[in-house]
Amino acid sequence: MGSKVVPGSGKKYIAVAGNIGAGKSSLTRLLSDYFKWKAFYERVDDNPYLSDFYADMRRWSFNLQVFFLSNRFNHQREIESLPYSVIQDRSIYEDAEIFAKNLHEMGLMSERDYRNYVELYTIMSSYLAAPNLLVYLRASVPTLVRHIQSRGRAFESTIRIEYLEKLHEHYEDWIDRYDAGPKLIVEADRLDFVNSADDRLTVVSQIEGRLFGLFPDQR
Repeated sequence: MGSKVVPGSGKKYIAVAGNIGAGKSSLTRLLSDYFKWKAFYERVDDNPYLSDFYADMRRWSFNLQVFFLSNRFNHQREIESLPYSVIQDRSIYEDAEIFAKNLHEMGLMSERDYRNYVELYTIMSSYLAAPNLLVYLRASVPTLVRHIQSRGRAFESTIRIEYLEKLHEHYEDWIDRYDAGPKLIVEADRLDFVNSADDRLTVVSQIEGRLFGLFPDQR
């Protein structure tokens, strides 16, 4: 697969992080089209656990998280084996640092399952390389709700505001601590890169500048 030629490029790996409804898949698609790089998307529409999970989080939390972890690990192993640049929709770090931790703290994943999950994540992630750039889409809960409602997925209609708020808190804590590699925070509340050509240009320029060393890291 071909890539857009940029000065000093070489193989690059970008991971797009963010809460449910932040716009990760849209940004992944935008960047894939712009750079002409392969995109790896999170398995949502064909996920065998997601509908059951939103109907009964306590029962299906461990199953869902292991499914996502397994798929993310397989994607990242493939990413590392490829000779060309890649964009990934959601990083493996978010599975453990955000979603599993939040489910455990909310009493929706047992201590036994959580400890088992963390041990599995720790072993798997130790074999993986960090992205060349982590792009975090920061979005407030009202923005998340608006995006979730606009895409109209039936299984997402049961997501509680409290759940999104807790995830948001974990995301903000995690991105502040993230030090595995360079990162860029994109303010999704004010940059509508889906519908505004100017905002798309702004976001792409920010990412290009950070990825190729024109702008300082946001640590």
